[in-house]
Amino acid sequence: MKIAFFTETFLPKVDGIVTRLTKTVQHLIKAGDEVVVFCPEGGPSHYMGAKVIGVPAMPLPLYPELKLGLPGPAVSEALESFEPDLVHVVNPAVLGLGGIWLAKTNTIPLIASYHTHLPKYLEHYGMGMLEPLLWELLKAAHNQAVLNLCTSTAMVSELSEKGIQNTALWQRGVDTDTFRPELRSDSMRRRLLGEHDDQGALLIYVGRLSAEKQIERIKPVLDAIPESRLALVGDGPHRQQLEKIFENTATTFVGYLGGEELASAYASGDAFLFPSSTETLGLVLLEAMAAGCPVVGANRGGIPDIISHGRNGCLYDPDGSDQGSASLIQATQKILGNDLERQSMRNSAREEAERWGWESATEQLRNYYRGVLEEAIKKAA
Repeated sequence: MKIAFFTETFLPKVDGIVTRLTKTVQHLIKAGDEVVVFCPEGGPSHYMGAKVIGVPAMPLPLYPELKLGLPGPAVSEALESFEPDLVHVVNPAVLGLGGIWLAKTNTIPLIASYHTHLPKYLEHYGMGMLEPLLWELLKAAHNQAVLNLCTSTAMVSELSEKGIQNTALWQRGVDTDTFRPELRSDSMRRRLLGEHDDQGALLIYVGRLSAEKQIERIKPVLDAIPESRLALVGDGPHRQQLEKIFENTATTFVGYLGGEELASAYASGDAFLFPSSTETLGLVLLEAMAAGCPVVGANRGGIPDIISHGRNGCLYDPDGSDQGSASLIQATQKILGNDLERQSMRNSAREEAERWGWESATEQLRNYYRGVLEEAIKKAA
């Protein structure tokens, strides 16, 4: 098959969407497919055998790491030259809308996928009143596609309820070769602790430091659990505010880590805390679980698909400021309170992660592609 991706985010940016996309491209190429990726400029010209076409882009004011590509005639020419069997639009915004228009104009079968829960982000940026409008825009875009893929059962249900048609689940995946418990190390633990001693539990967070991640909810956990330490791995526009919030606490701002260093960071923590209630999946949770780190996540969105409460991690109720903090504290204490139970959770977390390889996730996607192409051939006959 020949597949053209249109995505608002790609390398060198690092996030869950880019991880899923790069792993998908890698396994599509391995399976013998041809792939071209249209994305904002600034990345490589090729990736794992796929051609990458950068498009002039401008940063989104409230979300500067997200660049909005503006498709021009060169994109249309490149697509026509490639002659794809289908177009797959990832999180359609601006460049994605161009991909939708080009697919429709050239009668190419169109698939879309939903990865970022933007309507729920709005309230964290003081624009909650725009949520109904954004849903209407998303519905108009996604309903151009013959298939809309979501990364969790909760998102399949929510998009269907909002009027987005033809939804299906694109199963999760994680690299269990990179992320593994054996990478736990004293030197990485010292790095995560920074200037703080190693007398209590080391809590870790990995991800973007932004308002919608609700990282400030971890502060009451530090207050409630004596001698606990926190390592925040990642960066983002909310860092300065978080530095003020966590001032005078045993918190280390580690910055970005990647590859084996990131895998070692996961493995070296005592518990992974992910307070965000806006996740469509929460790939970092799966990475932490693959590294054998017990996880705490919100009982919202795609996260309950990953965490079985009390077995491979703990869920907390994010509703209400005080109530949510109390629930997060309780869930963290449950993981930290019993060494035998925590070790059992570590083992179960790793076992859960081992069920979800990228190769099987990509083969599921290829089956969706084949089904769409077969339907297109029937309609054309």
